[in-house]
Amino acid sequence: MEKRILPFLIALSALSVSASAAFYSVFGLSHLFAGASTEVIIMAGALEFAKLVCASLLYQYWNVINKWLRTYLMLAVFILMVITSGGIYGFLSGAFEETNTQAQFLEKQVEIQTAKQNVFIEKKEDLTLEKIQLNQTIADLRISLSNPTQVSYYSEDAGQVITTSSTSARKALQKELNKTIVERDTISQQINAVTDSIGVYDVKILEQQIGNESARELGPLKYMAELTGKPMEQIVNWFMLLIIFVFDPLAIAMVVTANMAFAQLKKPLLKNEVIKEKVIIKEVPVEKIVEKIIEVEKKEDPKDYEVYKKTKIQKEEIDPMFQKKYKKFMDHLKTNNIKIPKKLQ
Repeated sequence: MEKRILPFLIALSALSVSASAAFYSVFGLSHLFAGASTEVIIMAGALEFAKLVCASLLYQYWNVINKWLRTYLMLAVFILMVITSGGIYGFLSGAFEETNTQAQFLEKQVEIQTAKQNVFIEKKEDLTLEKIQLNQTIADLRISLSNPTQVSYYSEDAGQVITTSSTSARKALQKELNKTIVERDTISQQINAVTDSIGVYDVKILEQQIGNESARELGPLKYMAELTGKPMEQIVNWFMLLIIFVFDPLAIAMVVTANMAFAQLKKPLLKNEVIKEKVIIKEVPVEKIVEKIIEVEKKEDPKDYEVYKKTKIQKEEIDPMFQKKYKKFMDHLKTNNIKIPKKLQ
């Protein structure tokens, strides 16, 4: 049973691989010649079908086809395999370029958002540094004004600390202190605004990174590129070459194998080959029929005796006619299983 199913499984596998290779090849060639995509699809589809037929033809009629035709068909199948592989390579490379371009576009957007965010980060650092300096100035001014009788302050003109009890000097220091506090508060508000802007850009960058499906698709390839130290494009190229070297040649090999399997299925069985079949025997209950013979004793009929009594005559007195009738009567009694009275015997 398994030998009968296997050829159909091989044929199904051959058709699926061949159909997949034809589909990717046709669409790859149609994108390559986008100016006449419909015409290319019709042409490539016909060539793919002819390729499979030629492969089957070469196997089944190898000894019948002449040498030149056989050589041409082999060359045609090989060239069509190369064309199919080229179409598959074009399809795969186009899909990769589309994904890679989309990933690069999203990465550029992330870089732009990151650059804008860095501007705010630098501004925040400058404002933070300025706030620290203002806090130090405020602390110094408060120390100078802490003494109620005299004040001490640093004079840039004199280049030294001056201590004085002048009221005007105290008022000037108090005014400068208030101004510095206002400046510090303004800078604090600016720092808060810049921090909010940095947070907004963080959210935008995170959303773009989460929504970048192309980057997730290219993740394994990037990992292989980092592992081997080769560019990602080169890794992808090797991978696509492996696919096209297996894809269409496998389809042709499976078509030839399917022909071989069906040919073996049609061969007659050998003498030593025995087909084992399961025979299921069902037991059916049989009713046993028993014949019961019942003997019925038939009673004598009085009429028979009366007939005998009336016709009793001595044998020597019986004429031949009566003797004939008597014999017929006795035969009638025997035939009908009528008991003969002893007097008639």
